[in-house]
Amino acid sequence: MNDILGIIFIGVGLAFDFFGCLGLLRLPDVYNRLQASTKCVTLGTCSILFGVFLMLGPTAAGIKSLLCIIFLILTTPVSAHAIARGAHRSGVKLWEGSIVDRYKEDKEGEA
Repeated sequence: MNDILGIIFIGVGLAFDFFGCLGLLRLPDVYNRLQASTKCVTLGTCSILFGVFLMLGPTAAGIKSLLCIIFLILTTPVSAHAIARGAHRSGVKLWEGSIVDRYKEDKEGEA
């Protein structure tokens, strides 16, 4: 039963990774692409690692996969925020179809 659940989680993770990579190619600007890559890593890779844990059980490799999940969940959103803020501060423009620019609103509120 754990093997079947593990294969399902790995399949779901591969689908998220595929669509995240597709988003990197298709989305218009760095901010939208960053959103796609963050979802790809958080949901896709963590699902694959959890599927590996389900298949291997509480072995050394299974525990390492859980530790990798925790590391990814803690670091991916922080790094995505830092990259987006750095891109905005360096002057990378938003896509012309973007509606809201929260970083610009925050910067105007400081003055």
